[in-house]
Amino acid sequence: MPDTLWWRQVLALIGKEYKQIVRDPSSWLVAGGLPLVFLLLFGYGINLDAGVMDFAIIDESGSARSLRLAAAFAHSSSFRVRPAKDRPEAEAMMRDSKVRGMLVIPRDFEARLEAGEGAALQLIVDGAEPNTAKFIAAYAQGVIENSAGPGPPASVSMESRYWYNPAASSPWFLIPGSITIIMTLTGVMLTALVIARERERGTMEAMFATPVSRMQLLLGKLLPYFGLGMVSMAVCTLAASGIFGVPFRGSAGALVLLSSMFMLTSLGQGLLISVLARTQLLAAQAALFSGFLPAMILSGFVFDIGSMPFAVQQVTRLVPARYFNVCLQTVFLTGDVWEVFLPNMACMGAIALVFLSLVYRNFVKRLDV
Repeated sequence: MPDTLWWRQVLALIGKEYKQIVRDPSSWLVAGGLPLVFLLLFGYGINLDAGVMDFAIIDESGSARSLRLAAAFAHSSSFRVRPAKDRPEAEAMMRDSKVRGMLVIPRDFEARLEAGEGAALQLIVDGAEPNTAKFIAAYAQGVIENSAGPGPPASVSMESRYWYNPAASSPWFLIPGSITIIMTLTGVMLTALVIARERERGTMEAMFATPVSRMQLLLGKLLPYFGLGMVSMAVCTLAASGIFGVPFRGSAGALVLLSSMFMLTSLGQGLLISVLARTQLLAAQAALFSGFLPAMILSGFVFDIGSMPFAVQQVTRLVPARYFNVCLQTVFLTGDVWEVFLPNMACMGAIALVFLSLVYRNFVKRLDV
């Protein structure tokens, strides 16, 4: 009976919150300091250059010319060459996002060059990020042409293929990243206002006068927005596949699990802001600064994290959207790759645990704090 009453009280709080969401949708406030934040982030955190790209070389020839070509890539300032003994190993490295591309040098590479015939090289590029893929293809072509050695440049030809995004279509890359931003807005921005709004309207005093516990109050705030976020995830997934034609190669179960983990981080961050902020204006400013802007700029959605300064790359490790963005791109374009999912889910889980622990610690049933 006590457990039944406890959950009935939680359900009553959830119903109240849902009614409030329907009757009074939140409106966003943009402060004058926001343009300054944009300038700082764009000025110091973003670099549009491709940077150093991880690259694998499979040398099936082992000849003098193939070794010279591999050495040219190793000495290039654009590539960081990672050794791969065969195609399966290189394919696994690309699947796990350890490399962005790979070059296959066939066994008859030198023999065909010596015979004056065209020698074909195969360049395979990860097409999940079209801009980076184009950089890799262009830079690789330049390295090959400069290291061709004696003989006509046309003696070496190259065939390029884009994995996971064969047409190098930008929407296939942009839509999963857009979903990350939408989920961040649903989680951080909305929940950042819920407790601050109750304080401003004076209804928090009535809530504190009830016999419900802190945990019940927090669940009453958390679960409605969790459900709203999952509905938003479903709508975004259907729109991505039905309207924009983005393939969905993973499973619905994996997507639900990943989305649930990310929603916990976003909700925890938003509730922490709402608990600490005294007004809705301050809560909205804090949510924009700590939630939306990092998700937009530091998650890898718009700009490649590898091209950012080292210090900023370390800051991105604190942004939950970074991990969710990688997972969404993988589940949409590649499939269920748990070697990618599990480490990113562990990071999101750790961040969610920190946020929710801080929320519970700072949320007390007193009006004088």
